[in-house]
Amino acid sequence: MLDSAEYHWLAWRATLAAEGIELSHDRFLASFGQRNDTILRGHLGSAVPLAEIDRIGAAKEERYRALVRERGIALLPGVERWLKRLRAEGWRQAIASAAPRPNVDVILAILDLAACFQAIVSAEDVRLGKPDPQVFLLAADRLAVPPRRCVVVEDAPQGIEAAHRGGMRAVGVRTSHPALEADITVGTLAELPDDAFEEILP
Repeated sequence: MLDSAEYHWLAWRATLAAEGIELSHDRFLASFGQRNDTILRGHLGSAVPLAEIDRIGAAKEERYRALVRERGIALLPGVERWLKRLRAEGWRQAIASAAPRPNVDVILAILDLAACFQAIVSAEDVRLGKPDPQVFLLAADRLAVPPRRCVVVEDAPQGIEAAHRGGMRAVGVRTSHPALEADITVGTLAELPDDAFEEILP
């Protein structure tokens, strides 16, 4: 829906710097879209107590939300048109995110988009992060839609893999990754053909 990568990058870099860890942009991109606990285990190792993982993850997310509130955030090209068009045509829509629920709520409030979605799944709702399909399968369940009739819109390789592992089709948006192995790949949703969602489903 939006390009939040820069805010996540700034928040992760500052948070890990406070812990004495220097984060490269390449390493940030390699883990983008994963759950915080997975990312932090990659930096800190498996022996670090869960309470410490939770503390650092919470600090990062508070920094992220502060950046969103201070600087604002905008939808990517084509997103608003597609959200409203699909809603008007009766498509059921869900957010299936690796982010914690407060992040999702802040974004929806700023953009005034809550009415477009019939379900929300966030990090608190699942045990396994992408590329495991759990987050997408739970979203499909909450929408009462079989996975084979779902189209996932994703901008990260782990998300595309999760969609396919869940038996869903995927639209890849090249926001932060130039190569995505999706069923359809576009630079922005503004480039997506008008019949894309109908054509992509079996």
